[in-house]
Amino acid sequence: MPRQQHKRTAHRWKLTAIMMTATFLAFGSFWVAQMMENDPGISSDALKNEPDYIVERFSVVRMSPSGQPRYIVSGDKLTHRPVDDTAEIEKPLVQSIGEGVPPTTIRARRARVDHGNTQVHLMGDVDIDRKATATSRPVRMRTQALTVYPDDDQMKTDQPVEVISDGATMTGTGLFVDNTTRQVNVSSRVRIVYPPRQ
Repeated sequence: MPRQQHKRTAHRWKLTAIMMTATFLAFGSFWVAQMMENDPGISSDALKNEPDYIVERFSVVRMSPSGQPRYIVSGDKLTHRPVDDTAEIEKPLVQSIGEGVPPTTIRARRARVDHGNTQVHLMGDVDIDRKATATSRPVRMRTQALTVYPDDDQMKTDQPVEVISDGATMTGTGLFVDNTTRQVNVSSRVRIVYPPRQ
């Protein structure tokens, strides 16, 4: 009789230990779920904004409504994030090849493409090279940040900028370029240095 009682007691202790372990696991899971909901660092939105695709050494050609190539965006690496529908580009290269506009090449360290691919934000050592045409001179521009509107053939920045054309150098702060009208405006603190006359 005492031996049967000992077996029952041992069985109860095992059952109690299993029940306690299950209870702790349930409370632990609930606590982790609560922490994820309350901590913005590990929220579900942050997890949703993980890249959904990464493309290395890519090139994208945007066509005009008439079916002609308008511009090319290429780079070493493109990372797309689905929540805000943005793309980050390493070593971007933007080439404007539209008919009737001067061929323009823009390079930078990195870029972000957003607003339905209508804006390209270039950052770090931005270098713009607009070739000469029959009606316009070549222009070289440098700045640290630039927003390009490829569909409108426009670009702008509020950063310090350097513009070089035909040996003349213009520096200032703020820049607006309209490629279709061949207009280049520097907003403020403008300083122009002309080369000596031959």
